[in-house]
Amino acid sequence: MNSTAAELGWPDLLPVPETMRAMVFHRFGPPKVLEQATIDAPRPRPGEVLVQVAAVGIGRLLDLTARAGNHPYAKIQPPHVLGADHAGVVAALGAGVDSVRVGERVAVFPAVACGSCAFCVEGREEVCPDLEVIGTHRPGAYAQYCAVPARNVHRVPQDIPASMAASLALVGAVAANQLTQAGLRPGQWVLVQGAASALGSTTAVYARHLGARIIATSRSAAKREALAAAGSELVLDATDPDFVNRVREATGGHGVDIAVDNLGDPAIWDATLDTLAHGGTVVTSGAFLGGKVQVDLRRLYSACHRIIGVRTGNTAAVNALWTEVEHGFRAVVDRTFPIARAADAHRYMEDDNNLGRVALTLGPGDWDA
Repeated sequence: MNSTAAELGWPDLLPVPETMRAMVFHRFGPPKVLEQATIDAPRPRPGEVLVQVAAVGIGRLLDLTARAGNHPYAKIQPPHVLGADHAGVVAALGAGVDSVRVGERVAVFPAVACGSCAFCVEGREEVCPDLEVIGTHRPGAYAQYCAVPARNVHRVPQDIPASMAASLALVGAVAANQLTQAGLRPGQWVLVQGAASALGSTTAVYARHLGARIIATSRSAAKREALAAAGSELVLDATDPDFVNRVREATGGHGVDIAVDNLGDPAIWDATLDTLAHGGTVVTSGAFLGGKVQVDLRRLYSACHRIIGVRTGNTAAVNALWTEVEHGFRAVVDRTFPIARAADAHRYMEDDNNLGRVALTLGPGDWDA
């Protein structure tokens, strides 16, 4: 039996009001600074789409760090509305938009590139020097409506819940870009460090979906058990003294062909490089546990290793992601919170409870839950 739109978390399309409800913070601080407010509803400019938001993902950097006032890459001026990767229903179209129609379900990839620089023309929008992020440099989706560039929305298959679509919108595209740039081939060994995080879990599941053999890591015994149940071939603690030997043993001495390390912890980074096969690649899209690590250049060139930084996804990665969604790929969604409990959701993530993506839902009753 097919689920209804309401059962999947997609709202009925409503007339766009003059004002809307939003979750705002007026000062930096702990989760309790998030509070509901009534603000002007946006209107789409030429080339933009107005999305009636159904669900929005919560990011450690883009939401928790930004709310606390510690964002390392952007200057945010309160009052501010967070919310990057989100999903919803097209409520209105700006002038010149004919790629989607009012009423369609869409997911929003939040990285907004200029579209005209050499990198954008080349299809490497993630390298754009003027890249902005919805919810960081622009008003975000912790609100009933969000205005976004039409090129940043993608139609969502009818059987996908809104919370799943929001959870796929960013981390799925980043995972697709990571593995594409690393040159993933079916049958290869892929190590994912910190595989319980939203991006880590999505990367591990995406790589396995594409035919890779997965070694996942977590410092939490409970999370390691869950990762094993989710299909990782080997699950380890990267801080275990025997970690490298166990990886080598599992791979028949070969090592891993691709390692994804978004942590930036110097000790874990060294272990990552120690597990790498001849000709292997390390991909990194984050460094929230550190940032400065050592690299043995002699080993790098003699073993023909590659280290690749992947800032975010791009148009090709978004398209690849949703193609694989059509073929059955799904992100790992830990749990959802109603938007009224956004502060609880932030606390839940700060306590490192999640395995996979945490999302906020913005249905009619979710503002008063």
